[in-house]
Amino acid sequence: MQDIFWVLSNIQIPDIIDILLVAAVFYALFFIAQGTQAVQLLRGMVMVILTAFLASQLLPFRGFSWLISTTLPALLIAIPVVFQPELRRALERLGRTGSLLARYQQDEATEQMIDEVARASHRLANERHGALIVFERETGLQEYVETGVPVDADVKAELLRTIFHPNTPLHDKAVIIRDGRIVAASCLLPVTHNPQYSGMGTRHRAAIGLTEESDALVVTVSEETGIISVAHNGRMIRRLDINRLKSVLLAFFQHRLGGRGWTKRV
Repeated sequence: MQDIFWVLSNIQIPDIIDILLVAAVFYALFFIAQGTQAVQLLRGMVMVILTAFLASQLLPFRGFSWLISTTLPALLIAIPVVFQPELRRALERLGRTGSLLARYQQDEATEQMIDEVARASHRLANERHGALIVFERETGLQEYVETGVPVDADVKAELLRTIFHPNTPLHDKAVIIRDGRIVAASCLLPVTHNPQYSGMGTRHRAAIGLTEESDALVVTVSEETGIISVAHNGRMIRRLDINRLKSVLLAFFQHRLGGRGWTKRV
């Protein structure tokens, strides 16, 4: 106990700043990985590094201490390599951070994008044309983007209706939207294996399957019934009209619910 008081009594302002900087680094790493499939891997790596470092400092084994001191730099170098996509996306978001005017413009662009998707979904539902529209959020979907055809276009209702028209080669499978732009069409999504959804069509099971593996938001239009649905976190809310669809999408984008999502099927 006296040693603890001695340490506390000898802490200086530079020591406090040093501790806060270290804490900030770890906080930034977990913040970047939040909502991604890499968060468990990052936590595991941090635990391994901390355990190895403490063991090398506390245990009186020279060989083990030498091994840890030699391999720790390699582990630290591996972190940006393993988490390159998450780091890149975080730096991109940081670069886009601007004034309140920029935030207002971003919110306005999001509302316009949602309006275009809602109008397209409404028309597709009336025409009984099936659709699968994916909004990428924090979890990167590049592996699914690469299964489709690159588009890189603004989100427009007319373009979405054209893509999902039955006579076009891109209508089957999904469109993926990233940062307010359609990045790819005809993308193959994973289908859920949950027996609860075995009676649903392929589009709906694909929407559920993707949201089970990521924090994506997926709009589905049934080709048979024309029912509009939204999937998130492995759950689905159905029978949406154009106004309620807008409200649901705006709620997710404005409040950034992330991985919490729905806790029950609606």
